[in-house]
Amino acid sequence: MEYIYAALLLHKAGKKVDENGVKAVLTAAGVAADDSRIKALIAALDGVNIEEAIKAAAAAPVAVAAAAPAAAGAAPAKEEAKEEDKKAEEESGMAGLGALFG
Repeated sequence: MEYIYAALLLHKAGKKVDENGVKAVLTAAGVAADDSRIKALIAALDGVNIEEAIKAAAAAPVAVAAAAPAAAGAAPAKEEAKEEDKKAEEESGMAGLGALFG
């Protein structure tokens, strides 16, 4: 995960996401960088629009949470209230994580 975080950090800073940049971020964070993993990451990110990927990832939990109440339509009201509380808690946690990526 730290390799992905390094790439996201570079992207957010407006820097080019390349092998040297990822390695520099990892080294600055005190992580022993593995050149083969860095190369694999850069190859996997080739042609990927990072902004669109972040937006798609941020929208996915909302879509899943919205589909869950429709499937639970026959559940008792008490169970629905528990689910709503749990969903609200999950959404507030996801909102906090979303703030990390802009």
